[in-house]
Amino acid sequence: MTTRPALAFTLAATVLGAAHPACAGPPFLTDDPEPTETGHWEIYAPAFDAAGRAHDFEGSAGAEINYGAAPDVQLTAGIPATYVHASTGLSAGRGDFELSIKYRFLHDEARGLQIAVFPGITVPTASKGFGAGHGTALLPVWLQKDASEWSTFGGGGYAINPGNGNRNYWTGGIGVSRSVSQRLLVGIEADRQGADTRDGAAETSLGVGAILRLSPTIRLLASTGPTFVDGRSSSLFHVFVAMGFDF
Repeated sequence: MTTRPALAFTLAATVLGAAHPACAGPPFLTDDPEPTETGHWEIYAPAFDAAGRAHDFEGSAGAEINYGAAPDVQLTAGIPATYVHASTGLSAGRGDFELSIKYRFLHDEARGLQIAVFPGITVPTASKGFGAGHGTALLPVWLQKDASEWSTFGGGGYAINPGNGNRNYWTGGIGVSRSVSQRLLVGIEADRQGADTRDGAAETSLGVGAILRLSPTIRLLASTGPTFVDGRSSSLFHVFVAMGFDF
């Protein structure tokens, strides 16, 4: 069983309001090209995700920190704790530290088009048995097209995944979101990840998500859906829940 790519930093900038189009990013697996506003912070904590089947699942719980370092530039750090739940019980440990930088190199407001690169790495800081045991990297490109309250977003990239029995792979997705009101955004997506081990299989995840603004600085984010592994008749599940704080 595999979860979302460790460096698919879905926790990116999302702002709801009448003057803003619908936008992607958290809580979706598919990311977006919009960086955090210059000089501002976004913190997602606690951020919880899980993937698996019935009582056999794994995931992470931790914090994501985004900072708008300059116009069109966002710095991101992920501080996760990872866990595995099986029939024998629950085990947990420290996760791999994540670092990435988003650079939006195209922002055409007239056409509602944005494109950004979002390369990132993981540092092998995890407890024994709870991380990759080595550094990994993801080199993605993300695009977004806005039209009033609607947004179409997607893209993907190449994951570098060294290690015994592992393999590099491609990953990406596409989705559509809509701002229903000043407080609520909803969306759907489809995400595809190649096999990350030599004897593994590619998988496709479908999902629905929503963002509810509780106050000018606090949001509740959630998404869920099935994951279909090539060659298997039964599906898995994935779920994501987080609180978002803007300042």
